[in-house]
This record gives sequence, C-alpha cells and structure tokens, in this order.
Amino acid sequence: MCIKETVDYTLITIFVKPNSSKFAIKIEDDEIIVYATEKPENGKVNKEILKELTRIFHVKVKLVSGTTSRQKQLAIKIKKEKLEQILKKK
Repeated sequence: MCIKETVDYTLITIFVKPNSSKFAIKIEDDEIIVYATEKPENGKVNKEILKELTRIFHVKVKLVSGTTSRQKQLAIKIKKEKLEQILKKK
C-alpha cells in the first residue's frame, strides 16, 4: 500500500475514480482506490474526498498533491497502524 508515516502525518497515495454511483474506498493490488460521486470539475471531487475521508478517519485530511490528477497524495493526522485498520474495514 502507498502509505508512509512522517513525524506529524501519515501520507497516503490514492487513485480516484470520479462519477461513481456511491462513495467507496477499495484496496486493489496494494493500491488505494477512492470512488467519488462528483464530476471532476471545479475541485468538486477533491472537496468530496476531503469531506468523506475526514468523516471516516475522524481527523483533518489535507490534499498534498494531485489537485488536477486522478492520483493524489493526502496527509492525515493519524498513526499508520490506525489508518490501515480503518482501511481494512472498508
């Protein structure tokens, strides 16, 4: 999985599939795939991802890179082990 822990944050790399029927997170071949319901225009997908992941992880999530790309890197203020536990339940 594309997860790296730093002193302050855990960084994850995700691949986004917009225009999905429902928001979901899946792990396929060690890749984190986020299915977003919004269209990739005017930052709608980014807003949805940040809102939903903040709700799921119960901590603030920041977009580090990939604002216009399907591959994005996010910083989450949570320990790597806890993040992996939550992702495995999804």
